[in-house]
Amino acid sequence: MKKKYILAVPNFSDGRRPEVIDAIAGTIKNREGVKLVTCEPEYDFNRTVLTIIGEPAPLKEALLEMAGKSYELIDMREQKGTHPRIGAQDTIPLFPLLNVELDECIKLAEEIGNEVYEKYQVPIYFSGENARTLDKKSISFIRKGQYEGLKALLEDKENPDYDSRKPDLSSDDKLSDKYGATIVSADMEGLTAYNVFLATEDVSIAKTIAKAVRGPSGGFSTIRAVGIKFPERDGVVVSMNMFDCASTPLYRAFEFVKQEAKKYGVTVTGSALVGPVKLDYLLNNIEYYLGLQGLKKDQILENNLIF
Repeated sequence: MKKKYILAVPNFSDGRRPEVIDAIAGTIKNREGVKLVTCEPEYDFNRTVLTIIGEPAPLKEALLEMAGKSYELIDMREQKGTHPRIGAQDTIPLFPLLNVELDECIKLAEEIGNEVYEKYQVPIYFSGENARTLDKKSISFIRKGQYEGLKALLEDKENPDYDSRKPDLSSDDKLSDKYGATIVSADMEGLTAYNVFLATEDVSIAKTIAKAVRGPSGGFSTIRAVGIKFPERDGVVVSMNMFDCASTPLYRAFEFVKQEAKKYGVTVTGSALVGPVKLDYLLNNIEYYLGLQGLKKDQILENNLIF
């Protein structure tokens, strides 16, 4: 029987304390049937994204231990950062990777959400294919207002949004003061985090371009974007979460940002991926920029070793 592999891309709300990042990521390491592919701390966002591949059973145990360590070491009453977040262990998203069906990921996400709640008493939101309502399929709906705003909203039962915004699992329908809440989900496709760098220090230009590129404000329906400044590097950034790089390839987003930047006399200095990316999402860019026709995966020599 072929082994089954699931992709998990959880993030926790600390990207600034190396000892905390190492302790949480360390819960994934040296486990049979689980591999920590990348650990990507983001200082300005103050969060860390892990990319993990694993067989279902050991992956589940690793994710439960990871969440517990996040709750132990992160206090949301003290945490600050520029990336939307509602909890110490902010998200635990699952995606089918190899020899596994989406339904199996949905079932595993249900188990993880329930066991996290039972073991740690942390409020749980189910999103993606596990969402209890249509609104909650979107992580941005759940995160609206972030930890501070959502916590305040749930303190007021008279708020007209109270019922639609409360956690799916919680003892009192509120967020935990220290832990916040955790979003657990399963989806067919994960996001690809992609940054495009602009040769200007005017962050308002990056914000305007981000508004043009993201779906809710008229751009690509499969992209969410923000314009930000990374203190550690020159220029500003259009930072994108791309949810379907097959339908909306990286090159399309890159060229769009370049065209929008020209309106302000600004050049694009480059781009970067945050974390791993599927091979297919790179191949369609090679096909576009080189005008390749009929490119096949098995023409890539290393790909024959992998598969």
